[in-house]
Amino acid sequence: MNYTVKDLEKSSVKFTLTFAKDEWQEAIQNAYQKTKGKYSMNGFRKGKVPKHILENYYGKGVFYEDAINDLYYKHYPEILDKEKDKYTVVSAPEIAIEKVDEEEMSFSATAAVKPDVEIKAYTGIKVDKVEYNVTDEDVENEVKKLQERNSRLVDVTDRCAQDGDTANINFSGSLDGKKFEGGTADNYDLALGSGTFIPGFEEQVIGMAIGEEKDINVTFPEDYNSDELKGKAVVFAVKVNSIKTKELPEANDEFIKDAAGAESLEKYKADTKAKLIESAEKRAKDETENNIIKAIMKDAKCDIPQAMIEEQIDQMVRNMEFRLQYQGIKLADYLKYMGVEMADFRKNYQDTAKDNVLSQLIVEKIIKEQNFTAEQSEIDEHIAADAKSVDKNVEDYKKTMDPRQVEYIEHEIIVNKLFNFLTANNELVAKKA
Repeated sequence: MNYTVKDLEKSSVKFTLTFAKDEWQEAIQNAYQKTKGKYSMNGFRKGKVPKHILENYYGKGVFYEDAINDLYYKHYPEILDKEKDKYTVVSAPEIAIEKVDEEEMSFSATAAVKPDVEIKAYTGIKVDKVEYNVTDEDVENEVKKLQERNSRLVDVTDRCAQDGDTANINFSGSLDGKKFEGGTADNYDLALGSGTFIPGFEEQVIGMAIGEEKDINVTFPEDYNSDELKGKAVVFAVKVNSIKTKELPEANDEFIKDAAGAESLEKYKADTKAKLIESAEKRAKDETENNIIKAIMKDAKCDIPQAMIEEQIDQMVRNMEFRLQYQGIKLADYLKYMGVEMADFRKNYQDTAKDNVLSQLIVEKIIKEQNFTAEQSEIDEHIAADAKSVDKNVEDYKKTMDPRQVEYIEHEIIVNKLFNFLTANNELVAKKA
């Protein structure tokens, strides 16, 4: 077998495989041996019909397709392995027969390959450096969240409903004087200000007293999921049965010990501020690094194969599917509810997917040009830190590791070196976020 390689436009390559008579005829004979069991003819037992008789009856090309498939699966992977330093194929190939007869056969396999990206510059660029300030107010908000999580609802009897209260109501909705499906309920707990109901409803419940009855006029949004109700003005007859308000526990040492296991309120605040600062610094670092890649991308040129974009979209759709599953929703049901076809849903990811692929290619190219690698000592140090974090000795921890974990650690070390390099060699201009 001989093969040739031809670079094509749009980041694709054409491999042409040619087989001389001996190899081609051997492939045909092998195809006959593999498939003869399905043939039967008068005068012969099934699977015992001679090859030349089948060729006379069905035509010379009766075994060509199976023979070509065998040659493809045998030789195409070998070629990709030989050419792996020059080409990384990223799509299934399109097969075309170039020549076929009894003397010779050749076919081509055209596939998209990972493209080279042309980068104008990746050092000396002015980039926005993101910074987040953690204030005492941020800390107090965290204390307030803890209070909220440990709050309780208490009855209100001496005032009307206010924003933030939970009003227990009966309601009955009517369109043109006729009740509509799903518009009636009794003893419904509505958190005022939560945005649970259609716009304007909760605002009109605010100010109502216990026992008060009132007609509330609202209009369903134009994008509401019911054709009968979207954009329609309706009336809800509402009665307030009871009102409850949220009572927060006092933020003191006793509360903090019970709710968070901290020594004191001040210690909790100090620890919380340290965690917020650590989180803010990581967020700022990630966003700054993202800004660096975006700045490099502005002048980068690359002919990205659609196959790579589609693969990225596949991953993004899977991630969306997993997020929906956590909420107990199937992707198909979500699309149906939104009135969106899968093809259009995928199109929404097109631009983001293309940018993601380009950024990955840029990262890979800079890593290669700068020859960033992960030393074994660095990998060992990382593993030792991971083992310590779960209170295990290193040798026992290594026994539980999957090989992919080591690959991930190696990749993380290399990427950290990359961004340390980019951060040190570009002009970062502080920008408060």
